[in-house]
Amino acid sequence: MVLSFTGTHTQKVDAKGRMSIPADFRRVLEGGDPDWTTGLFPRMYLLYGDHLKNQLHGYTVAEFNAVVGQINALKRGSAAKDKLSRLIIGQSIMLEVDKDGRTVMPIKQREKLGLRDGELRFMGLGDHFEIWKAETYTEKVADDLTDWLDAQGDDFDPLILLDG
Repeated sequence: MVLSFTGTHTQKVDAKGRMSIPADFRRVLEGGDPDWTTGLFPRMYLLYGDHLKNQLHGYTVAEFNAVVGQINALKRGSAAKDKLSRLIIGQSIMLEVDKDGRTVMPIKQREKLGLRDGELRFMGLGDHFEIWKAETYTEKVADDLTDWLDAQGDDFDPLILLDG
């Protein structure tokens, strides 16, 4: 069974950067960390590349390694490999989630979101999750989705988009 990141969760980050990872996200991180066993802390990758603008992405170790594998499969010296390596591999950090489900988000990444402490919004997107400053999430994601849905009409079913 493949676990995936689902749902939207509100969490707090304190002035020292401590934040709780949503409990169901922790199970996904454990399942996606090939070195994790009971008693060990699961690890995750936090991506903060410039392409992410005002959000961060969280990946399991296995999923991040799969992305790195795809990057490494590109032609050595190609512009695509160089750019992706710098954006993804070069702008990511590995974090450990402690026994209480917390990790520390470094100040550089908190500043990217525009906060030192406050509320964060975690949104599961299957193979990864997004982390937003709560206010930015409302402006950029929630309001945008509401506007888009309103423009689709009352009988619109978003699953129709899966039919290609």
